[in-house]
Amino acid sequence: MNNQYDPEYIKTLFNKMSGSYERVNYITSFGFSLRWRKQFLDPIKPSDQELEVIDLMTGMGETWHPVKRHFPNGNFTALDFSEGMLRQAHKKNSSQFNDSVNVTNQNALQNNLPSDHFDVVLSAFGLKTFSDEQIVKLAEETKRILKAGGEFSFIEVSQPKSLFLRGLYKLHLKYIVPICGRLLIGNPREYKMLWKYTEVYENSLSVAEIFKSEGLDVTFHSYFGGCATGISGRKEVSAE
Repeated sequence: MNNQYDPEYIKTLFNKMSGSYERVNYITSFGFSLRWRKQFLDPIKPSDQELEVIDLMTGMGETWHPVKRHFPNGNFTALDFSEGMLRQAHKKNSSQFNDSVNVTNQNALQNNLPSDHFDVVLSAFGLKTFSDEQIVKLAEETKRILKAGGEFSFIEVSQPKSLFLRGLYKLHLKYIVPICGRLLIGNPREYKMLWKYTEVYENSLSVAEIFKSEGLDVTFHSYFGGCATGISGRKEVSAE
């Protein structure tokens, strides 16, 4: 497996970026990251029921506000394995959410989450750091932890189809984002990896096929000309 997909490498990468990641992500995406974190919830109907909801690869909890608005009475769990990111998430949980989020330090691919437990599985901008083999495991875990009839939605930055837009996006991710990283943390190296992951990832079409192969009902989504793509769907109820 390529070193860039090694879990320990990923953990170290995000630990180093944890002090500035949320600011860099918002500033350099011109607010689109916030907009996409709202839009990727749209395929799932809002509910005021006490649903079990989990946010995989939660990072600093950047998705929590839209999730809380979408599922105001949900029992909300957030998972990540970057201690640096989770330190920021715990601060946010305490200051903005009255410690109502169940934050857990676990690997999304290797965890002790209960089977057939969650009504909703969510994840924003974590897919690109997985190899195809790891995506298969992620699909297996998503299916395992979802209740029958449960729904999921994932989103990831992607390469647009338009050559013009792709060129601008590459310039932005490959050069401008690392410059912002240098200004905020003094080292652009970690932020340069964001384009490398996006370049290999391309879009979520292959992810959709992998999730379908695991027997999940899947729909592909494209946002802002393909600058972000994602999948949503559900775990079918058994006919038995």
